[in-house]
Amino acid sequence: MEKEKNSYLSLIIIHVILGIALYYVPFTSTLYSITAFIIGAFYIIINKNKNNEALHVSAYIVGAEVLMRMTNGIPFYEMGKYAVIIYMLLGIFFSSFVKFSGIYFFYILLLIPSIFISTENLSHETNIRKAIAFNLSGPICLGICAIYCLRREITIKSILKLLTIAVYPIVSMIAYIFVYTPSSISELVKNTASNAAASGGFGPNQVSTVLGLGMFLLFCQVLLNSKNKFLLITNICLLLVTTYRGLITFSRGGIITGLAMIVILTSVIYFSVNFKAKGKILSIIIGAFILGIGVWTYSSIQTSGLIENRYANKDALGREKESALTGRENLMETELQMFIDNPLFGVGVGRNKEIREEETGIELVTHSEVTRLLAEHGVFGLVALLILIFVPLSLYPTNRENL
Repeated sequence: MEKEKNSYLSLIIIHVILGIALYYVPFTSTLYSITAFIIGAFYIIINKNKNNEALHVSAYIVGAEVLMRMTNGIPFYEMGKYAVIIYMLLGIFFSSFVKFSGIYFFYILLLIPSIFISTENLSHETNIRKAIAFNLSGPICLGICAIYCLRREITIKSILKLLTIAVYPIVSMIAYIFVYTPSSISELVKNTASNAAASGGFGPNQVSTVLGLGMFLLFCQVLLNSKNKFLLITNICLLLVTTYRGLITFSRGGIITGLAMIVILTSVIYFSVNFKAKGKILSIIIGAFILGIGVWTYSSIQTSGLIENRYANKDALGREKESALTGRENLMETELQMFIDNPLFGVGVGRNKEIREEETGIELVTHSEVTRLLAEHGVFGLVALLILIFVPLSLYPTNRENL
């Protein structure tokens, strides 16, 4: 236990130093990114994926991808997803997959027809390869991961290791953000819009998403993986700092999602354990609630109350905003209309952005993968979406012990 504690704390400190180095020595980011990708592949190959190494190194890249983007460490934008695909394929090569995973091969095939539509319809100014890669790398990565993971046995110890590994690069991101914005937050926040300055100079949506994930991962550490008081205090401090930095990005999606994940996890575990364990979990819930109020109060003071207006969907003067989704509902509406107009094959991969700009003048990419699938892939996208929703649900009745 002492060895595990020292290893965890040492890696936390190393990643804090890494985050600082990424700011002061920019070239570190390229070196870090390339090294992480190569070591990940070798780690799987050397161990022949005997202990699900593919999952562990993929978890690290998931935690690190936005950090690599915001520090300009990767040669192309979707490199993180390509790395995960490679790791999963290596894992499948060494560990195979179950026959039932053919449903996810079918899911990937459903994404192909709209590629032919887009090659015919995308404008000449658009880089077709980039448009297709940008829009399909995520869904295909998800499909490959599903093929690897379906009905694969994994121990709780391995899951906890996976969750821990994903924390480390998020710690680096927090360190980087603190160095990037050393001045008072009150000087940076003037309204209730998403704040790039408080997000390390990068997109608040993406930073908020990763910090929301960090909140969930660190809560898992507090709840399931803090074997002594020192580790418990360390993880609580990291959780509070991550929550605070996530809140002051002023991007709500990642934080709300992180909180929802925490509530679901806690509920599932609470109703799955004995009476004695329920008492322990209840004490953690009460403690987390009190600390959460403290972080919220501190964030409100630091932002002169603007964070309260942001989450209440009000502007800096306290007036109710017209849109509860900052205009995203307009994007979703246009994509649903494209699905209605092109129900069979959709408008083609990457084409929805061009059509929206032509018809409405809105120059924004989609903010909803659900409506994008429908708009660009038509009924094929609808079937793909149903597979993603109902295949996992169909497995639950036969394996209810699996938290």
